Amino acid sequence: MIILIPFVKNDYLLAAVYVLITVVFFLVKYESKEYIYFLFGFVVITFFEWVFVSTGAEIFQRRSLFGIMPIWLPIIWAYSFVAIKRSIVIINESLNEKSRKINLS
Repeated sequence: MIILIPFVKNDYLLAAVYVLITVVFFLVKYESKEYIYFLFGFVVITFFEWVFVSTGAEIFQRRSLFGIMPIWLPIIWAYSFVAIKRSIVIINESLNEKSRKINLS
């Protein structure tokens, strides 16, 4: 998703593309209650990015959301929360499988 940023200059179009990509990803694979991770990531990151940018520590050139950050940023972060959750599940399953193999030996 990040690769699209330099190519799509319109923040609203890019946000729409990210929403479409996210919907497709959820249609391809959706696990129970993943929307909670998505919504949590969306709300929490939007707030903390706003706080962070307000300190002057970070400045965006694209400021279509609240005049301080790109509107697509919370969407990409929100899906990142889902991707991180999925990664943790895969790692835990892998560790559990290795643990079972060791216990069987």
